[in-house]
Amino acid sequence: MAESIYKITEQFEKEVAEYTGAPFAVAVDSCTSALFLALTYEGYKGQDIYIPCRTYMSVPCTIINTGNKVKFLPDVSPTLKGEYQLGGTKILDSALRFTSNMYLPGHHQCLSFSGPRKILKLSKGGMILTDDEKAYKWFKKARFSGRNEVPYHEDVFDQIGWNMYLLPELATRGLLLMMGMPEHNEDCNLPYPDLSQFEIYNK
Repeated sequence: MAESIYKITEQFEKEVAEYTGAPFAVAVDSCTSALFLALTYEGYKGQDIYIPCRTYMSVPCTIINTGNKVKFLPDVSPTLKGEYQLGGTKILDSALRFTSNMYLPGHHQCLSFSGPRKILKLSKGGMILTDDEKAYKWFKKARFSGRNEVPYHEDVFDQIGWNMYLLPELATRGLLLMMGMPEHNEDCNLPYPDLSQFEIYNK
């Protein structure tokens, strides 16, 4: 029974990977967790990371929480659309994009399924798209408290992790929604406050 629970999440990951054109996909509990894991895996530390000044506030929080510094790009629009690269990294915040063949090789693309305005609406959840098999294996264990997808009393632990696993019931809903997903979706275009005005992100 336990194995079938893990298979649900794995099947959802495979559906998203096939849809987006990514070699690998790893489901997590939020886009914030996806960004955290990607930054941590790549070992970015003490680095200036450039992001739009209008974005969701968890992005600068995650940059700071991984030991890096936020650098805001000038405001060019009152809204944020689609995806953007965390400047100076190989990581993409793709929270507002979910469409077929969207994967950009050589990157870790972080998706969001949280909130009512996202294209794939799970209420909570995210995904990391990658073509790096070593990173894929690390992400799989890191998001699951360092565990393999077996009952924990049967497991052997050799990696530190975090509690960021996507709940199987949300993966089940994701599988159902993927059945009706159109070939092409327009990017979300959402208004965000100018975060560069807040001192807490500029330390």
